[in-house]
Amino acid sequence: MVVRENFENSLQELQTKMTEMGELAISSLEKAFTAFKTQDIELALRVIEEDNEIDDLEEEINQFAIWLTVKEQPVARDLRKIIGAIKISSEIERIADFGVNIAKSAIKIGSEHSLISLTQLESMKDACINMLQKALQSFIDENIVLAKEVGDMDDVVDEYSNETYKQLTTYLSEHPEETNQLVQLLFINRYLERTADHITNIAESAAYLIKGRRYDLN
Repeated sequence: MVVRENFENSLQELQTKMTEMGELAISSLEKAFTAFKTQDIELALRVIEEDNEIDDLEEEINQFAIWLTVKEQPVARDLRKIIGAIKISSEIERIADFGVNIAKSAIKIGSEHSLISLTQLESMKDACINMLQKALQSFIDENIVLAKEVGDMDDVVDEYSNETYKQLTTYLSEHPEETNQLVQLLFINRYLERTADHITNIAESAAYLIKGRRYDLN
């Protein structure tokens, strides 16, 4: 009984680390988008510098999960949870990288007159953050309903992305002098669309933990 209790405590610690990593990734996205929206170069640089913290936490989660697997030799659902933690930490690291990429685009745009009003980028960012919160909660609470909601929200982000792409490419054809900023906006559109895809992968890992079989929520 004591052995099982210790193992449960270790799983809880693993989930706590995942939650912390998720919160850092959300912070990265929020700060990067704020830097982009307000043209705050110092904030953008800070996002890039802080990315190391997320990379270090991913490594910590991976090492802890490997140690737990070797020590406890878990099977079935427990093993799926540990493997899921490793996969999810990798997805969160990629999401944080997209935050860094948005920050870099903000730096490249600099103080040019902002064309963000042409896009649905802020709605995409808000949706991505909501998705990430739901996806992580789905895994921790083993809630399949939340996982499916994430899949539905991914479709919404795709619609925003398609609309933004059309708006920007049309504007680019009419205003070639704005090429630098428009190209960066297209990049940010792509970064957020890919962010939503990685979050959906997290929801699929949650669904696999819960149901024991693969789901395609994309």
